[in-house]
Amino acid sequence: MNNANENILSRSIQYIKSVGPKRAESFKKIGIGTIRDILFYFPSRHLDRTTTLSSAKAYGYVLNGYDGEVTVIAKVEDVEKRRFGKREILKVQFRDATGFFECVWFQGIKYFLNVFHEGDTFAVSGKPAISKYGNLQFTHPDFDRISEDETKSFLNTGKIIPFYRIPKELKTTSIGDFSLRRIISYAVDNYADLLEDTLPKNILEEHKLLPLKEAVKNFHYPESRDKFISARRRFKFEELFYLELLVALRKHNYQTRQRGNSMKVRTHLVHDFLKTLPFELTGSQLKVLSEIKKDMESPFPMNRLLQGDVGCGKTIVALIAMLIAVDNGCQAALMAPTEILADQHAKNISHLMKKLYEIHKDRIIKVSLLLGGQKKSEREKSLQNIELQEADIIIGTHALFEEKVKFKNLGLAIVDEQHRFGVAQRAKLQSKGKVPDVLVMSATPIPRTLSMTVYADLDLSVIDEMPKNRKPVKTLLRGEKKLPAIYKFIADKNKEGYQSFIVYPLVEESEKMELKAAETYFRELQETHLKSLKLGLIHGRMSWQEKEEIMLMFLSKKFDVLISTTVIEVGIDIPDANIILINDAHRFGLSQLHQLRGRIGRGSRQAYCILVTKDNYAAANENLGFDLEYLSSAQIEKYKSAVRLQTMVKYNDGFKIAETDLKLRGPGDIFGTKQSGLPELKFADIINDSAVISEAKQSAFTVIEGDPHLRSENNFVLKENLLKHYYKNLQYAKIA
Repeated sequence: MNNANENILSRSIQYIKSVGPKRAESFKKIGIGTIRDILFYFPSRHLDRTTTLSSAKAYGYVLNGYDGEVTVIAKVEDVEKRRFGKREILKVQFRDATGFFECVWFQGIKYFLNVFHEGDTFAVSGKPAISKYGNLQFTHPDFDRISEDETKSFLNTGKIIPFYRIPKELKTTSIGDFSLRRIISYAVDNYADLLEDTLPKNILEEHKLLPLKEAVKNFHYPESRDKFISARRRFKFEELFYLELLVALRKHNYQTRQRGNSMKVRTHLVHDFLKTLPFELTGSQLKVLSEIKKDMESPFPMNRLLQGDVGCGKTIVALIAMLIAVDNGCQAALMAPTEILADQHAKNISHLMKKLYEIHKDRIIKVSLLLGGQKKSEREKSLQNIELQEADIIIGTHALFEEKVKFKNLGLAIVDEQHRFGVAQRAKLQSKGKVPDVLVMSATPIPRTLSMTVYADLDLSVIDEMPKNRKPVKTLLRGEKKLPAIYKFIADKNKEGYQSFIVYPLVEESEKMELKAAETYFRELQETHLKSLKLGLIHGRMSWQEKEEIMLMFLSKKFDVLISTTVIEVGIDIPDANIILINDAHRFGLSQLHQLRGRIGRGSRQAYCILVTKDNYAAANENLGFDLEYLSSAQIEKYKSAVRLQTMVKYNDGFKIAETDLKLRGPGDIFGTKQSGLPELKFADIINDSAVISEAKQSAFTVIEGDPHLRSENNFVLKENLLKHYYKNLQYAKIA
C-alpha cells in the first residue's frame, strides 16, 4: 500500500475546498470524517439528461396515450396557494423554452411553499396528465433543484447529474444540493486517483470489473450510462465478494479446525423406531436422512440446514438423527423457539420412546426438558440429568444457552425454526459439546439468493414432498359481509367432526387500528353466530402452561372452535382442526399467514383457510389479477397487501411464498440477516442480483479453497482489507 496516498486520504475533510472546521463537524456527525469518507459518499440517484423531455414533447406523449413517467427541466414561473372549501392546494407554474406546465400538491403545502421560488430551475419527474383546462400537469412529482451553473453545463452537454441525500446535520451549516455537489466534485477531481484498489488485479480482470479509482469517479459523475452501470456493478460485486469470503472462511474453519464425532448406525435402534411409526417415510425424507447420516459418519462436524414446508415431517427426520447420536453414546439437544413447542416436542418424543421400548428392550431412551419458566426443583433435576448423562435427548428453548447447563457428551445440536436464532446464539449451543454435529431446521423456506449468501456455509437439505395422505389446503379470500355465511360453514362442518381456529390480530380493542379483539369477539360469538358450539380462547398474555392447557383441551375436543391471536402460529398439531378463519388478513405478514395456514390440514380431510378483509378491499383484490411471478417492484410496493393475499390464495408452496415475502419485506426482516454476523449490503439487491451473487460466491469460495490463510501475493490485499474493514465480522467466521 502507498503510505503517502493513504496519509492524504486519511486527512480531515476540513481541508477540502469549501468545507473548513465548522462544516467538518457537521460531516463528522453523519460518519464522514476524512477525505476517503467523502469519496465514498455516493449519490442516492442520478438524472440522465438523455432521458429528459421538453414540456412540449411531454405534452405530445400524453396526447398519444403514453402512461409512463417523464422528466422535464424548467424554471419556476409562479407559485400560488389556493383554497377550495376546507382544502388547500399548491400550484407551481413552470416554463421551459417550449412552453408551460404545472405541478400540484394537496399535502405538505407549508413545506413546498419554502422550496419553490420564482427563477429557480428544477428537474421535475413524474407521471404527466392533461388537466381539465388542457394544461400539462404533474401531481406530487419528484423534483431536484439545479443551480444556474449546472443548468448551463447540464442542459448544453447532456451529462448525467448526481443527487445526494442531505441529512439535517449538513443543512445546519448551510450545505445544500449545490454546495454538496461542489464539495464532492472537488474531492473526486483531486483525490480519487490516490485510491488503492481493494480487489486483486486477477479478480478485476477475471470478472471484467472497473478499477476502484475509475469506479468511484463514474459512480459520482458517470461518463455515460454504461460506465455508471459498470461502476455500480463493481461495488455490488465487491461487497458480495467480501461477504462470501467471510462465509467461505466460516465454512472452512468449521470443517478443518474442528474434529467432530464419527457416528455409525450401530444397532437396530433406528430400524426398530421406524417400525413403531404408523406411516412410511416419504422418498424426500429418506433422501435427506441419507445426507444427514453421511455427515454424521464423517470425522468432521456436520453443519447442515434442513428446509421443508410446514407439516412435511422435519421433526421425525431430526428425531432419527438424534437416535443415531444416542446410539453412539452421545447426547442430543433440540432447541425450540417457544416454550409451548419445546414442551410439546418433549411430550411427543417421550411417547415415541416408550413405544420404541416395547420392541427395543435393550434400553429406554430418556428425554429431559429444560425451560426458563420451570419450577426450581424440576429445573435442578433436569440440569443434574444433563450433566450426569442421565438424559439422552434434551429439549429446551434459550435456556439451553445458560452457563449452568453442562452437557456431559453433546454429540448433536438441532435448532428448530433456525431464522429466529442469531449466529452468536448458535455458537453458545455448539460450545456446550466437544464439537457437536449441528442441524438447523427452517419451516420458512429460504429463497435461493439467501441460501447463496447468509446460509452459504451450511450444507443444504430440502424435504420437498408432503405425506401421501395430505390434500392441499384450499385458501379463499372473502369480504367481511360474508362472515355470517362463514360462521354457518364452520358450524355445519363441525357436524362432520371439523374443528376450527378463528384468528384476530390483537388481544384488546384498539380504536386507532380498528382491529377486532379476540376477547371481545369471543364473547360476541358465544352469544350469536356460534352459540351452538363450544368455544375456547387463547392469547399471548397467557403463560405457556396456560396456552398448553387450552391447546390440549382443544386436542381432546373440549372445544369445537378456538378463538386465538397469532400464538397458534407455532404449536400443537390438532388433526381435526381443518378450518382457519383469519380476520383482517391484510394486517398480517406473508410468512405469518403461511405459518398460520400450516396449523391446519395435518390429517387426510380437505382443509380450508379463509382470509377475511374489508369488503371493498376484497373486491379490489379479486379484480387486480396480477401474475405474481412477473410483478414489477413498483407494483409490489403499491399493492403490498394485495400481493400478500393473492400469493396466499394462489400458492401453497412455501418456496413461492418465501420468494414473494423476500420481495415485499427484504431479507433482514424475515431471516434475521442482521444477526448473522455478516456485513449489511449497501449496493447489492439480494432479490434481483442473483447473477452477481452467484459470481461473487464462486470467486470467494475458490479463493479460500486454494489459499485459506490468504498468504499468496495476489490475496494479500484481501487479507489486509478483511482485517481493516471486517475485523468484527471475522470473529463470526469461527461460528457455524
